[in-house]
Amino acid sequence: MRTFFAAALSLLTLGLVTTAPAHAKWTCTGADYVCGGAPTAKAKKPTSSLYYAPKAQKTAATPVAAYSAPKKANKASYDNDSGANSSYTLTGKASYYWQPQPVASGGWFNPNAMTAAHKTLPFGTKVRVTNQNNGKSVVVTINDRGPYIAGRIIDLSKAAAGVISMQGAGVVPVKVAVLGKG
Repeated sequence: MRTFFAAALSLLTLGLVTTAPAHAKWTCTGADYVCGGAPTAKAKKPTSSLYYAPKAQKTAATPVAAYSAPKKANKASYDNDSGANSSYTLTGKASYYWQPQPVASGGWFNPNAMTAAHKTLPFGTKVRVTNQNNGKSVVVTINDRGPYIAGRIIDLSKAAAGVISMQGAGVVPVKVAVLGKG
């Protein structure tokens, strides 16, 4: 028993000796864009030639029903838009993310791409996200699922968040207009 306690005490002492002090300098071991280095790829600017989905027709089963989530689920408001550029719109809160991680559509998340995450829209869908605080908008492609925080309707990439000047705020009210499959 005495040998056991001596071994345990020596392991504890060894652990305390090899542990770095609290004031030790931390170094980042991730990719350059994670650790604050130069970006590896420039984000593409949205082109002016966009594919616009045809205007929704009033039938028994419209595509809007397939995309709409219950209002109680995320407290976003949905409405049919009479504009020529979208088949429907929704309003709510947007956030952004920048951490490298696998995306639901396959591959890895690129914070420099004009992409976004949405709970129900099909992958490849193009949407226009407008910051309601300043009127700036960006066109992004849905390639991931989320956001997973109540009250938020879309997660933007870091580059897309920069275009609509929301990085300082983190979460902003937005209007999302579906442009179609791109």
